[in-house]
Amino acid sequence: MRLDLLPRAHRSPWLDLLAPALAFLAAVLLGGIAVAALGVPPEQAFVTYFVAPLSEVWSLQEVALKAAPLALIATGLAFCYRANLWNIGAEGQYVAGGLAGGWVAVAAHGFQGPTVWILPAMLLAGTLAGIAYAMIPALLRVRLGVSEILTSLMLVYVAQLLLDYMVRGPLRDPQGYNFPQSVSFEDAARLPLLMEGESLHAGVLIGLLAIVLAALVLARTLFGFEVRAVGASPRAARFAGFSDARLTLSVFAISGGAAGLAGICEVGGRIGQLQPEISPGYGFTAIIVAFLGRLSPPGILVAALVIALTTIGGEGAQIDLKLPLDLTRAFQGLLLGLVLGADVLTRYHVRIVPGGAGARVGQG
Repeated sequence: MRLDLLPRAHRSPWLDLLAPALAFLAAVLLGGIAVAALGVPPEQAFVTYFVAPLSEVWSLQEVALKAAPLALIATGLAFCYRANLWNIGAEGQYVAGGLAGGWVAVAAHGFQGPTVWILPAMLLAGTLAGIAYAMIPALLRVRLGVSEILTSLMLVYVAQLLLDYMVRGPLRDPQGYNFPQSVSFEDAARLPLLMEGESLHAGVLIGLLAIVLAALVLARTLFGFEVRAVGASPRAARFAGFSDARLTLSVFAISGGAAGLAGICEVGGRIGQLQPEISPGYGFTAIIVAFLGRLSPPGILVAALVIALTTIGGEGAQIDLKLPLDLTRAFQGLLLGLVLGADVLTRYHVRIVPGGAGARVGQG
């Protein structure tokens, strides 16, 4: 028996909209079964995961603060993935951006003159560092044909080790009792708070602005058309005069810059200093967010909020219900698989063919 996937002659826009919602409901149902198997009432787990994080101001702020870097990084990655280029190393570019921008803050610590330039310099340094770090796998692909998947992924560990070395050596606080961390950033090197006395900072606005700009670029510019054309049909795009090398460098620069900017926003926002760990895995989780959002900036915003919500809810479930945090990660992976599966079913219909082996995508 063989399964053939045949393109649908007519795709329903309503089905396209409903597919992610149905996938989410299926993930919740399967998650409830898993929770019940662990001896926890599913309805209690549902409230802890999805209702409690939306019931208080502080938890809403936490959702926004976790969603912002995920949305920013995933938006940059969407440019790569739409062009069929695979930047897996956004985590390393995030760390590079946080390290470079943090170095500016440390270097400017105690500066006696005007300090208005410090924060813009940090953001610029973080963005440029992310771009420069992303250019390594991009240039290796363009010049030598090296797989960008392997090089971008391996460079993640290089960036993490470099950060660890810097906070234990050159950037360590001399008055910090030998702890591996830099001096705490001064107010001029911190992102401004959106509400006095709360934790929400301007990095959330930067993430929203990036989503709006990305949506406009992809929908309204020649470069956006080039990205879509190369992703849909690379050979036809070459005949149209689009350059593979130029596009590779451009989309890697965008994704690296977005990741670097997210890194310095996190360091200059919530963390306030350099330390060995500045990311809970945002660069890798953003890959899930990008595909959950169907590589569309508005979809990425929704996906980032959903992942942030389940992360905050998972932390609450770990404390209140004694459920393992790995269950949250498993749920997020299950959700991604179901959304991708739903996308396949909205684009193709399945035909069972007796005999043969394996599955085949047909032409209709």
